[in-house]
Amino acid sequence: MLNQQISKGSSVIPPLILFILGGILAAAAEIPYGGWIQIPLLALVWWQLELNHSKKISSNFGSGLLFGVGYFVVGLWWLYISLHDVGGMHPLLSCAAVFLLSAYMALYFSIASIAIPLFQRSKLSGLLLAASWVVTEFLRGYIFTGFPWMGLAESQVNGPFAPIAPIFGGLACTFLAIWISWELLQLRKRVTFSASIILIAIGLAQIAGLANFTKPFGEPISVRLIQGNFEQTLKFNPQAIGQQIDFYASEIKKESADLIIIPETAFPWPQNNLPSGLLNYLQDFSNVSSSNILLGLIGETSTDRGMQYTNRATGLSPNAPTYQYDKAHLVPFGEFIPPGFYWFIKAFNVPLSDFAKGNLEQAPFNILRKNQETIHAAITICYEDVFGGELASRIHNSKEPVNVLINMTNLAWFGQSQAPTQQLRLSQLRSLETGLPALRATNTGITSVLGPNGKVLQSLPEFTQASLSTQVQAYDGKTPFVTWGNFPILSISCLLLIWGLIRHRRF
Repeated sequence: MLNQQISKGSSVIPPLILFILGGILAAAAEIPYGGWIQIPLLALVWWQLELNHSKKISSNFGSGLLFGVGYFVVGLWWLYISLHDVGGMHPLLSCAAVFLLSAYMALYFSIASIAIPLFQRSKLSGLLLAASWVVTEFLRGYIFTGFPWMGLAESQVNGPFAPIAPIFGGLACTFLAIWISWELLQLRKRVTFSASIILIAIGLAQIAGLANFTKPFGEPISVRLIQGNFEQTLKFNPQAIGQQIDFYASEIKKESADLIIIPETAFPWPQNNLPSGLLNYLQDFSNVSSSNILLGLIGETSTDRGMQYTNRATGLSPNAPTYQYDKAHLVPFGEFIPPGFYWFIKAFNVPLSDFAKGNLEQAPFNILRKNQETIHAAITICYEDVFGGELASRIHNSKEPVNVLINMTNLAWFGQSQAPTQQLRLSQLRSLETGLPALRATNTGITSVLGPNGKVLQSLPEFTQASLSTQVQAYDGKTPFVTWGNFPILSISCLLLIWGLIRHRRF
């Protein structure tokens, strides 16, 4: 009986270790050189999965699921703040929502980890594991509109494989991180071969970083990024909303610049309900000062369901028609209710928005300057910059060459958490992939200017009310990733998996 109890206890330990390793892997992304540190941590995960001597795929699937749940619970816990603290959802329901989303995200990790028992006898098992991870990460970004947050790619902005992003994109960074972490584990079996693979892969990645695919375009533009630092709960207080609108209008007029940006929904009322004459007042300032202004507000559009709100960026340029960009990739349950779930929202009285989405192929914003060439900016709102393939496609298909990226965000929903640093890394990855500088205007942080190499050039402290005034150099050109998108790395991954399944008769 004692032996049985010891056996039961020891059987619980490995899954618990995997859960803990998942949490540590997520936390590692938040520290300096996190992308480097994650690689040996992944090697420990593969080692734990290999210790599971069961050849049953279901057993490995379950172990991978536990690892993924640990990873996403630590990485996405801040959703509780938006659901409970801001949205007023019941604590138990909020916890359940975070756990269920984490479990759903973890399914993709567990499916990818099945490659370990499937191809355990192959000399290319590391490549096949990396290929399966890339395919499942790609699917995670598309199924049910996609939620590819907390991928391994964005951690590589502080890791060895960031220089690959302009050529093959973030998924290629994921591929290399998984493959090299596997080879790190294999050092115990084949030191020379695995060490050579590791050194060559890291070396080639660093050499790739010497290539420049974009170049400076025109004279630098003067930029002002205004960070209001307004609590999200104030958006439900009409008096506070009025004060917020007055603040941003006043800050905009304080000083002219080629480009002035305020955050997502900085004007939190529908456009038609804004104070009378406000937009005309700001348009007059634009005309007189030659300033281009981007405003985050709530738009209105006619749909087959009647009049709906949109998450909108409205652009005012000197003596030019008003520009508008409506957020195209909405957050499921946060900004729109997926079909079939309206009964749930009504039954539990969950306070959720239901916005209309914009077109995926919207024109860039034109930054007009006297006697100088026009600068074209691709706009994303909030978590749209998690979808690198979509942004690359927009830039590739744009009639005007895109010279700068702009992200307008309000992360006050998520309080004091790691959500702002997570999204900052996503913006850094987008700059790397496109070879373009990026401007981030946020409500509570992290307002920043990024170089075309993804490096943070300037930023404001979080949770401060301030304005960042600077000069930004626009760039021209297209990286290979903008031209090819994810096609090369997905093709390589799919071909590897097809070869592995046929070669090892796993079908």
